[in-house]
Formats: sequence, structure tokens, C-alpha cells
Amino acid sequence: MIRAGSRLWSRGAAARALATSAGRLGLPEVPVPSPHVVDAASQAEKLPLVTPSAPVLRDCHLAIPSHRTAVQAWVESLRHYDDRHVGLADLHPDVFAVMPRGPTSYYYMLPMKVRVLGLKVALTTKLMQDNLHIVDGLDMPTCDPQYLADLARYRHWGQSVLIVDVNKMPENIMKAAASLKTITLVPALGLNVHSILKHETLVLTLDTVTFLEEKLLWHDSRYTALYPFRLPYGNSP
Repeated sequence: MIRAGSRLWSRGAAARALATSAGRLGLPEVPVPSPHVVDAASQAEKLPLVTPSAPVLRDCHLAIPSHRTAVQAWVESLRHYDDRHVGLADLHPDVFAVMPRGPTSYYYMLPMKVRVLGLKVALTTKLMQDNLHIVDGLDMPTCDPQYLADLARYRHWGQSVLIVDVNKMPENIMKAAASLKTITLVPALGLNVHSILKHETLVLTLDTVTFLEEKLLWHDSRYTALYPFRLPYGNSP
């Protein structure tokens, strides 16, 4: 405070002395601004520049939970090509910001015991309907698709045939079935209930029958009881 007062007093004394000397020499007097005007101008220069924000053209009048905030989106205009961002609109977060935003997946896997039981039932159904045929192999004398189509028609295999083999498919039958829409080749590892029911006739090789019996019977003894079946249950925990 003392320093500021001394500075103001020295500034005023110097200004009066300059005005007195100028009057004596006949020079025009220079207006001296008051200290209050100088301080106000310096403070105005130091104020930060405030940039106007984008206007909010639409407020959300519905109640918004206290832990959430409104979602903003740009408002465009159709009056001119360049009128893309004319303002902002507040949107309710419970309508326009609901998670998850992606599609919900309802995919699930059935238990292994259920899938094995379904495969057994499908094989049994095909056998009871006389739509299960067993062949010694898939070797064909030619790769002509017409030969395979005539063979299926002559043996009354129906409109759609599913051929399954555990070994590598011969080249002739692969080329013949490539251009036929009613005959499908599937490896034994890819055999499933959907494919069996989708086709009218199921054709298995001898090696495939052995493979299916071993795998499906193994699943019956795969999951054993935690405790052996004994009567009475004297040793149960």
C-alpha cells in the first residue's frame, strides 16, 4: 500500500511539473490521464477472451437422473448446403444412450449329453424310416454327375441325399457331387442332427458306422457318478 501510494504521488508530481514547464515555454498542455483511468484500462486488457459457445436449440424437458447427463447432437438446416451445424439439441440419455448399443446374441450351446442323445435319436429315426443306407465305400467308376444322379434315382434315395465318410473322399465322387444340389458330402466329424433331418436319405460307409458307434458309446461312459452306486449309502459324506 505504501509503495503504491508513493508511486501515485510521484506520478502526479511529475505530471504537474511537466505541465508547469510546458506552460512556461508556451507549449500546448498534454492531458494527463488520472490514475483511476489508467488502472481500469490495464485491467480491461488483462481479461481473458470469452468465445461464445454453440447455442442449444432444444432442451430436454423430461426428468434426467442425477447420475446422468443429457446427450447432445448437432442440429442441421435444409436452407443451404453449408448449414450443417446450426446448433445443438439435448437428448435424453435413457433413450439415446442406452447400452449395449450392439445386437443381442441369443446363441447358446446345448450340453454334450443332449447333443449326443439327439444324434442317436436322429440316426434311429432314419433307420426306422428306411432312409438309412450303408455302403462299403464311395469309389465310383466315373466322375460324371449324371451317373451319381441316376444311381440315387434308381435306388430311390429321395430328393436329397447326405453322404458321410470318415476317410478322405474319393476324387470321382467329389467331382460328381460338386455340380449336384441334391447330394451333399459331409465328413463324419461334421455330422449333426440338423444336417440329418434336412436331408431325406442318409448314406454311411462301413468305416463311418464303426466310428460313430465308438464315439457315441464312449460318451455314455464319459461322465461317471461322483460316488459308486452302493446300498446302503453308509460311506456317503
